[in-house]
Order: sequence, then structure tokens, then C-alpha cells
Amino acid sequence: MCGIVGAVSQRNIVPVLIEGLKRLEYRGYDSCGVAVHQGGELKRARSTSRVAELDALSAEDGIASGTGIAHTRWATHGVPAVHNAHPHFSHGPNAAAATAGRIALVHNGIIENHDELRAELKGRGYEFLSQTDTEVIAHLVDHHYHGDLLEAVQQALTRLRGAYAIAVFCRDEPHRVIGAREGSPLVLGVGTDPAQGEHFLASDAMALAGVTDQIVYLEEGDVVDLQLGRYWISQLDAESGRYLPAERQVRTVHAHSGAAELGPYRHYMQKEIFEQPTAIANTLESITNISPELFGDGAFRIFKEVESVLILACGTSYYAGSTAKYWLESIAKIPTSVEIASEYRYRDSVPNPRTLVVTISQSGETADTLAALKHARAQGMLHTLTVCNVSTSAMVRECELAYITRAGAEIGVASTKAFTTHWWACSC
Repeated sequence: MCGIVGAVSQRNIVPVLIEGLKRLEYRGYDSCGVAVHQGGELKRARSTSRVAELDALSAEDGIASGTGIAHTRWATHGVPAVHNAHPHFSHGPNAAAATAGRIALVHNGIIENHDELRAELKGRGYEFLSQTDTEVIAHLVDHHYHGDLLEAVQQALTRLRGAYAIAVFCRDEPHRVIGAREGSPLVLGVGTDPAQGEHFLASDAMALAGVTDQIVYLEEGDVVDLQLGRYWISQLDAESGRYLPAERQVRTVHAHSGAAELGPYRHYMQKEIFEQPTAIANTLESITNISPELFGDGAFRIFKEVESVLILACGTSYYAGSTAKYWLESIAKIPTSVEIASEYRYRDSVPNPRTLVVTISQSGETADTLAALKHARAQGMLHTLTVCNVSTSAMVRECELAYITRAGAEIGVASTKAFTTHWWACSC
């Protein structure tokens, strides 16, 4: 998964942005970049090497500012190359060349209608310097910009189809960064130093470890406006078609990056294999007996109504669900099916309102699993339970019941700790 870090502050925020990217390096990437508002203009550094080189490039170019965004990218649209690396700048229409370089933007996710938008924007005179779908968003925001960045972003978002988490700022509005999410995770970090008036954006709270522990997990469709000493969150109201203020809880999250340190092990998979006993012990801690109450209030009533179980998951979580199916059917004698979440909503299925829909996700933010969950509920299957490793995640908020595993942060793609704790929890 690509990484996003953004900030507004009175101090030079570039070291914070770079350190945030370093904390997300374990996810892998093929390019990285940072952009700031400096001297009334946009400045950036990009690299197809490591974040350490980006750090050196930034220092060499004298990049320093209180407003900036940074990104690590896995190539989707366009090859791994500097011109495809984020952040992307807008390049205004030929008739208004003064708008070139007005908008800076980073993006996680996939914009499904980028070809259509690209053709439209080219017709309006916008120049494309990359093969990415992300550059389309930068130009679209620029097209809608008439002096208020928040309004421009909100209008641009109504044209996008797909999944995204974005952070964007404008040359004409220093000390302002806008963030938005739909289908990809994004968190707001609330600054704790009033003298700096700073606030942060990140795709993962781990990127902000050591900077702030006051975290707001933005919900689907949220747009956040960061300025010095204040922030606003809004969401589109379906009835009025307007963005209205939205209240979100500020949580204290102790996100430690120590889990991302390899220590004496040869690789992360080896490290996490050896951590499995601790992960199981932590997950079992304080459990004295197996009862419905383990999964939340109302679990006993819901379980009595259930005739079957449908497990929805992707990747390693899917394999954990497939293992749990054997236990559920052999011990509980309840029919259980397991579906790959990314495929479930694209076929005709036979819904049963007396089915317990169980989602499994290490992060609790897996876009395909969240979409499958919403599809199941739309078909009338309202009994839902998630097995998840993150208590503050969207999956936990969306489901009636939840069981939180304590596998801790996982770096290895094989996700051994999550597999072990998830199949055990599903089999309860």
C-alpha cells in the first residue's frame, strides 16, 4: 500500500514528512517524493530510490516549509519513474499558463474513470506530464479552483469514481492542506503543541508516531480541512447534495514503530513467525471462558437467530476463514461458506437474512472487504461480525459485533500472526 504524510505547522515540517515516510517504508515502494509551499511557490523533490535519498535531495535543494505533503508509491498507472512519482502538480490550460504549478497532490487508490477525465481536461488545455491517474485529480482540482481550495476539492470529488485517499495544497493558500478519503484509509493527527498550531494527515497512524498520539480515523466520504490551530471535517449529505460538518472522535493511539524494526532476524517473515506465540497469548489474555459475550453486547441474541455463516475476506484473511470453516462445521455444526471479498459482490448470490456475515481483516480497512460487507447488508443480511486486528478501524465501526485480535503490527506480506490469531478467533 502506498503511503501518505501531510502537515501544516509554524515550524519546518519537512523532517516530519520524511520521518513519516521512513516509518512506512516496510510496506515497500518504487518511488517517493515530497512537496512544500515555499516562497510563494510549490517546490518538490522526487526519487525512484529510497527515502534516504529523498531526504538528501530535499536538503540539497533547500526544501523547507511549514506546509507540505509526502508520498511513497507502488506503480499502478505508469512505470516506476520520477515523472510518475508523487506529488503531482497541476499544469494549467494553455490560455491560462499562470495557473501552472498551482495545485500539489498525493493519492492512494485507483480512479476508475481517469481516462474519461483525462480526455476532458486535455480538451480544456491541461498538460499531462505523467501516465498516472493521480495527475488527473490535480488538474481537476485546479479546474474547479476559484480562490477556495476546500470548495475546489469537494467539487472535484463528485467527479471521481473509484477509491482514493488524497492530500492536497495550493500555491495561493499557504498553511492549508485538504485531505479526503473514499475506499482508502486516511487519518488526521491532531497537534499537541499550541505554539506550532500544527495538524497532520497520514495513511497510517504509525507514520505519526512520536509526533502526536491524538488521532481521528476519518470515515468513508470525509473531507478534512487543515489550517494552523484548527481543522474542520465535512461529509457530503445525500439529500441536500451539500457538504455538512461531521463530528469525529479524537482517540489516543500509541502507534509505536518498533514493530517495523527487524532486530536480529534475517527478514520480517522470520521475525513474525517467532512472534506468533506472543500474538496468540495476547489475544487470549483475560479470556476465562468462551461465550457469546466475547463478541459484544447482543451476541447471544444474534447467534440464536443465525442459521449459517458467510465469511468474507481477502488474501491471508481468506485462508484463515477457510481454515475456520472446518472448525465451525465440525464443532458448531453450522453451514459455513467462505468467499473472496473482491469477487463476492460481482456475482448473483442467494441472500439469507438469518446468515451471520463475518468479515476478517488485519487492518480493518480492506476496501474490497468493506465493499463486500456493504453489499451483503444491502441484500438484507444485517447480522454482522468482524475479526480484526485494529479496534479503531472502519470494519469494527461497520459491524454489529467484533472480536479484536492482538497480533500487533505486521510487516511481512505472508501475515503469519494475523492468520494464526484470526482463524482461532473465527473458530470461537
